[in-house]
Amino acid sequence: VQLQASGGGPVQAGGSLRLSCAVSASGSIFSVNAVGWFRQAPGKERDLVATITREGPTNYADSVKGRFTVSSDNARNTFYLQMNSLKPEDTAVYSCNAKGTRGLLPKRPYDVWGQGTLVTVSS
Repeated sequence: VQLQASGGGPVQAGGSLRLSCAVSASGSIFSVNAVGWFRQAPGKERDLVATITREGPTNYADSVKGRFTVSSDNARNTFYLQMNSLKPEDTAVYSCNAKGTRGLLPKRPYDVWGQGTLVTVSS
């Protein structure tokens, strides 16, 4: 299973960006149970930003509530992080993580990370 994250870049404070995380597995049947978005600012630890489950429930870090929205296109196995009202402190490398199963009999769990995408918010 592979994850492809995209959508980062420079933006001014108050602006918006939408990150995408596409999940794929060539030649394999797979399902995605949950996707998490994380970020790591320079010199800091990686923090959880938001999560979404297959059934739809979402969860957000307090620092992004009301500004960020996580969503999914299950048909395309693509997950999004809409980031509005961006602040300089949102500057970080954003990564996605996916958990689910692949195969049929047996189903095997996976837990994979995509490469990061840099978001730079200038004041």
